[in-house]
Amino acid sequence: MKVTEAFRVALDALRANRLRSALTMLGVIIGVAAVVILVAIGNGAKREVEAQVEGLGSNIIIVVPGKFEFGSAPSVSRLTLADVDLLGRVVGDRRRVAVTIASGETVSVGSRKVFATVNGVNENVPNVFDRAVARGEYLTGTDVDTRRRVAVLGSSVARDVFGDVDPLGRQVSIAGVRFRVIGVFVRVGSTFGVDRDSEVHIPVTAAQRLFGVDRIDGLAVKAPTADDVEPLQKRLVSALQDKYTGEEFSAVTQTQILGTIGRILGLLTLVLSAIAAISLLVGGVGVSNIMLVSVRERTREIGLRKALGARSRDILLQFLIEAVLLCVVGGLIGIGLGVGSSLLVSAVSPLPAVVAWWSPALAFGVSAAVGIFFGVAPARRAGRLDPVVALRTE
Repeated sequence: MKVTEAFRVALDALRANRLRSALTMLGVIIGVAAVVILVAIGNGAKREVEAQVEGLGSNIIIVVPGKFEFGSAPSVSRLTLADVDLLGRVVGDRRRVAVTIASGETVSVGSRKVFATVNGVNENVPNVFDRAVARGEYLTGTDVDTRRRVAVLGSSVARDVFGDVDPLGRQVSIAGVRFRVIGVFVRVGSTFGVDRDSEVHIPVTAAQRLFGVDRIDGLAVKAPTADDVEPLQKRLVSALQDKYTGEEFSAVTQTQILGTIGRILGLLTLVLSAIAAISLLVGGVGVSNIMLVSVRERTREIGLRKALGARSRDILLQFLIEAVLLCVVGGLIGIGLGVGSSLLVSAVSPLPAVVAWWSPALAFGVSAAVGIFFGVAPARRAGRLDPVVALRTE
């Protein structure tokens, strides 16, 4: 029997039992679609994180006390404002060193209140991070030196407490202390799930007085060039360890952050895809079961064809093609459903979904392999039937 003839016979057999064929393909469709969707969401999340990290700026080194690990509790900081000058000498320019101390506080104007992240910073933040002011101006060195009670509001904070009123020059209460608004940030959205539009920046010296501390939480250094990042990391840590004997410090780059997050997201995507692929296994078992039923139902047909000269390999090829067709057609439908669902998720939700070219190809290959693997046993059983015994079957 020619392969084309085997295909024609297989298609006729599947068309004769449309409902059963459709139900058999359902497990394969769900499995393939789930794999494509989850891989697309995983890739989209990775791209989003990369964009957020790159949106902070370039050649940035974050310096924090203790050993930096995602999910670990922050170490108690011994860093002070004097360390700005220390790291400024290491990098060669004090203006390349930004500091931060943060606390969640209530920001209010009259009866309007909002809970926001209040960051005590120095005047160097715009030199290190890409953070533009939409209206007004940013903090100055004089504001920091004199502990001036001035604030730059995130766009969400400004909208929530002032509404349509221009906030520039007006008073806002932060943790019960009045500050004058001198600027409003450009809307930037979220980074790592943190709404950066719900931030308020005030001079670090005023923040230390407001929070009742004399420390800072960490420093950010902008390297002159990309080639300076790696050697500068070691020099920054060495300078702090020389000053604070016995203390541990970490200097982390954007590349290292992206690498760690990428590995986490990649592993999560792999696990979710593996779970989704279980439905492919279930679908394959269903294909094998239905093909065994089909062999039993068509025993007399098989006996008649073998009596008319069909060889065992011809019968095996026919049933194997039927099983592969079930999985391949189900795989194609699943790919279309998965790609369409991924585009829909990306369009209607804040989570982007990026369909990688290899995920539909892999899903198609796996679905074909499932058809071959689970179709072999029923096909071999059909090919080995004795024509005399088959013809006697009722």
